Amino acid sequence: MTIEFKGFTQDDFDTFLIDGLELRMTAIQERIQPKFKIIGEALTDDLSAMVGSEMHLHIARHARRTVNPPQDTWMAIAGNKRGYKKHPHFQVGLWDDHLFVWLAFIYELPNKSNMARTFLEHIDELDMIIPDDFVISLDHMKKDAVTKNEIDLEEALTRFRDVKKAEFLIGKHIDPTNPSLQDGDAFMQMVKDTFDTLIPIYRLAYQ
Repeated sequence: MTIEFKGFTQDDFDTFLIDGLELRMTAIQERIQPKFKIIGEALTDDLSAMVGSEMHLHIARHARRTVNPPQDTWMAIAGNKRGYKKHPHFQVGLWDDHLFVWLAFIYELPNKSNMARTFLEHIDELDMIIPDDFVISLDHMKKDAVTKNEIDLEEALTRFRDVKKAEFLIGKHIDPTNPSLQDGDAFMQMVKDTFDTLIPIYRLAYQ
């Protein structure tokens, strides 16, 4: 664990209240991305050991934006060096009102219907793996998510299989006031524990 990482502060979340693309991007680059680099490198090493193959860090650059400032930002860790969107990947990121920790299966996945079929075939196992306090999102562009108990898992996975733009993300939402966000070591342990819980689902996707 690199000692430079002290955790996330309210300033990091307030980045998304800054008006204007250029000013907000500067704040993301100066406040958040250096933290992503530190924690991302440590988490990439940990995930590589956990999954038994090399994983690679990707930090969102928001390069295609020309007018609207990003409403959230993230780092992703995937098994592919060149990109992450077409692969199952692990994410840590921020909106203005929460930090998220995801295992993400997003719409760019070329074989997501096959993965969805596998998940549906193992739905009981999936239900056992996902803790009750974890949340699920069906669209990474929207900030809201629901707990496992609030969602029909079979219906969500069927939609993930059949609808081109449908997505499936599992993980945690952390409130900015959560003490673990201000403690670098506690934060890293929380993220590692979350990823450790989700790895069986990551492995299942490749069956």
